[in-house]
Amino acid sequence: MESLFLLLSISFLFVVGIGIALFWAVFSGQFDDTEENGQSILKDNDSHHK
Repeated sequence: MESLFLLLSISFLFVVGIGIALFWAVFSGQFDDTEENGQSILKDNDSHHK
């Protein structure tokens, strides 16, 4: 029974940590312009490579 409480508390801390990381990523602008990053590889000029 004691191990169950330990595992529940550890999993709760993981869920809170993941929630904080997601909250930070969304509100710090990590997902503002996802199209530009996808298009940048198509616009890259690779003519200097042989």
